[in-house]
Amino acid sequence: MKIWIVGFIILAMMSGQLNADDHSATPNKITLNLDGTAEIFVKGFIAPVGENLSETSFKEWDTLMNLRAAEPEKRYPASVFHAFLPDEPVSIGETWRIEAEGALTLFRQLHPNPNLNMHINSGDSYGLWACLRAYNDQFAYIVFRIHAEFKLQDGWFTPSQFTGQLVIDRIEDKVAFFEMYVPDGPINFDVNWKRDKDANHSIVAGGFCQMELRAGTQDLLENVEFAESIPQETAEHALILRFYKSQQINWVPPDRVLEMAQTQQKPIHAISIDGPLMDESC
Repeated sequence: MKIWIVGFIILAMMSGQLNADDHSATPNKITLNLDGTAEIFVKGFIAPVGENLSETSFKEWDTLMNLRAAEPEKRYPASVFHAFLPDEPVSIGETWRIEAEGALTLFRQLHPNPNLNMHINSGDSYGLWACLRAYNDQFAYIVFRIHAEFKLQDGWFTPSQFTGQLVIDRIEDKVAFFEMYVPDGPINFDVNWKRDKDANHSIVAGGFCQMELRAGTQDLLENVEFAESIPQETAEHALILRFYKSQQINWVPPDRVLEMAQTQQKPIHAISIDGPLMDESC
């Protein structure tokens, strides 16, 4: 599906590997744990997608029109959320892999058939990654990004990404707050529908969806001062580098490229890009 055309002009195709974990020669590291006897109550929600589809013909697909959270409410043992914690001490800005099975367990609250291996994958978009954004003596604030999709009857539902936060109460070793959701965007999912059972191809559409899992309340972080922290944007950039090699390119805006080309005596490479580079929607 064609969403929009974006033109970029660059001077250098690669700026070199960016090390998102390099913040200090001697960074402070913390250990994160959870009380294995605790339980976490999670609410799940999927808003109807019928009014926000780019192709109205998809409204004939009952499976998509009736897509709702499989279990609006569910209790989980803390072991499920332990999958989001690092196996060893970490410092601010450091990233680590999330264990797949814990994430899949949560995704099944939304739909019984989640998939992490992405049925259409360009090679570097698979993954489940977390990053320590902030901490103090009481709280540790983790941000994460997961790429996942759902196998529907006769097709696939693929959100752009799942992003979220996990706040750990370090004093009680409990989950203080958790949310995992599809972020807003003009197009934040696409769907593949094998409408004709005898055909070997699918038709594609996109749209806007609201889909989330949530536990606890974020109000507990109001007026909290962290001993160490990085901005949300910095943490998100550290995560996106784990998914897309295109984000390691030194992109230069058009209004600067001629001046830079003359100054640096480098050729200009122009690239026209159809669709987004930083998520899985279309």
